[in-house]
Amino acid sequence: MQFLKTLLIVFTVGLAVAFAFNNWTSVDIRLWGGLLVDINKPLLMLACFLLGLVPTWLWQRAIRWRLAQRLATSERTVADLRVAVATPTPPATTPVSAIPAADGDPVPPVAGMSPLS
Repeated sequence: MQFLKTLLIVFTVGLAVAFAFNNWTSVDIRLWGGLLVDINKPLLMLACFLLGLVPTWLWQRAIRWRLAQRLATSERTVADLRVAVATPTPPATTPVSAIPAADGDPVPPVAGMSPLS
């Protein structure tokens, strides 16, 4: 796959060089205020290409950065939830005096504890 990618890049660069070599003529561009610019065709094509590429590339980078931030936040939240679920909670303990005996008589209170606790 890397070979095909390299081959495609070399082919594209070769076409761009052939285009630039065969079209190296000057073009007059009339700008505002009667300003006249004399520029070569390949340079004009490159400038127009970059004028469209750079803002789009910056916009895509901003989207990727925002998505990376959202993903990092979500991953932190999931990690926190996994830690919270993984830590066991201690079992609830009931006071010994509150448990009734099997025959219906209450268990005598433990020394140091009041019977109402």
